[in-house]
Amino acid sequence: MHFSTSDLYGNIAKGNHPSWTWFVQLMPEKDAANYRFDVLDITKVWPQSDYPLHKVGKMTLNRNPENYHAEVEQVAFSPSHLIPGIEPSADKMLQGRLFSYPDTQRYRLGKNYQQIPINCPYRARVNTYIRDGAATVNGNFGGAPNYEPNSMGGPKEDPSAAWHKDPVSGHAARYKPQHPNTYYEQPRTLYNKVYDEAARERLISNLAGALGGARRDI
Repeated sequence: MHFSTSDLYGNIAKGNHPSWTWFVQLMPEKDAANYRFDVLDITKVWPQSDYPLHKVGKMTLNRNPENYHAEVEQVAFSPSHLIPGIEPSADKMLQGRLFSYPDTQRYRLGKNYQQIPINCPYRARVNTYIRDGAATVNGNFGGAPNYEPNSMGGPKEDPSAAWHKDPVSGHAARYKPQHPNTYYEQPRTLYNKVYDEAARERLISNLAGALGGARRDI
């Protein structure tokens, strides 16, 4: 890790800015309900033959932090940091992280971690009734009331930014997988169509090397 960090820092300093081209796949909601496997299954990828890549742009690292603690150690990433118009899916892994990531940041940096400059929205300051406590770095809203609604001109909830409602039905219970015949489809495609012969040999060697010492019956 140290050598990778050093290499990254050195190349950015020299002007060799690393970049990644960013693509997304788009699936209409009506397709998701009847696709041949669960589209939110994190062990699956959407075949590009069905849903091709769409180029969004390029992400470039063009400068190193000037203060590592302020700009890196205090960064509070979370998938719940969304802008109006972009909403989370029903992916179970994502839904869990919408809660757990901000909770981790509150424990790590204090409940006002979104006031820390590196975590503030660009060129904006969000008006909320969260105040006092650790990591309060703004005016703390002065003597304004900290409840809503109030008659003192405090910020009001914007209903236009609310997430849309998803219709649900059925019974919550333990169910067998709905698409059991898709377990081996993607590993088979990976082995037969993505890997070349050298990659297949490496895979077999790695598997055989790890399993070679196991008992025969296992």
